[in-house]
Amino acid sequence: MIINTGQRTDIPAFYAEWFANRLREGYVCVRNPYNPEQVSRYRLDPSVVDVIGFCTKNPAPMFPYMDLLKDYGQYWFVTITPYGKDIEPNVPDKHVILQQFKKLSEMVGINSVGWRYDPIFINEKYTMEYHLRAFEKMASELDGYTKTVVISFIDLYEKVKVNFPEVKEVEQLQRLTLGKEIIRIAREHGMTVKPCGEGSELAVYGADCGGCMLISDYEKAIGQKLEVPAFKGARELCSCYLSCDIGAYNTCKHMCRYCYANVSREKVMLRSKMHDPKSPFLIGNYKENDQIHDVVQKSWISRQVSLFDDIMNV
Repeated sequence: MIINTGQRTDIPAFYAEWFANRLREGYVCVRNPYNPEQVSRYRLDPSVVDVIGFCTKNPAPMFPYMDLLKDYGQYWFVTITPYGKDIEPNVPDKHVILQQFKKLSEMVGINSVGWRYDPIFINEKYTMEYHLRAFEKMASELDGYTKTVVISFIDLYEKVKVNFPEVKEVEQLQRLTLGKEIIRIAREHGMTVKPCGEGSELAVYGADCGGCMLISDYEKAIGQKLEVPAFKGARELCSCYLSCDIGAYNTCKHMCRYCYANVSREKVMLRSKMHDPKSPFLIGNYKENDQIHDVVQKSWISRQVSLFDDIMNV
């Protein structure tokens, strides 16, 4: 099966010690964000967890614990955008993150790490020309360290409207013009652009519009074929296989203004105080009325044939 860590918060950046403790103890508890008394308990065991998916803006805090991950398949997305502290107050310096990305790629392999340049928005400071200059510099720096770059244009979720009221949707002509140039630049640096939840409008320029986190991406990362249960994407236009996320909303301390996972800074700081690195839960601990469900888990790796067998038979 696949465990994800990054749809609700940034575990490597802020909760690496906690996750390391979960790996050592071999299980993790996750509250249903819409029914908190319902708790899913997952085993963290490489015999049943084939891949762990990460999405982070700062992978470095996890580096001291990478030995704990050596028996697991891994796929990492590292988000590196061109925005400053006015938009991403607590994200480390982008030059540092670029170096961390390269170190991570050397650790896990080029097929196990992708770059996210998203979300893209446009205003008087962050113009289309600004984005293209920044993307060119970053793509040049990451040349040879990843084959994938995911882009998306900002979605105006309700939380985004509250925390970033002045931001506007990117118009279609802007999306097409910017997307076309980003695809060209990425290709020059050995990368395929995968739009996230953007439909197929950039396919004509060479983008892979099939989804940014497909089973085929996990398979390339681990060198094995997976036989997975049917799964419906969380939102329209999303075909990515993202399930079993162990994070929690309102816990990411990057405080990015475009964030869809945080209600407010105050909420994040309040919940962060409830974090205990030794707890089975990311936030808080067991409660009296908890209804604990031990999730049935099994490996999804196909025992029929591996990707390496396919390559050997060519």
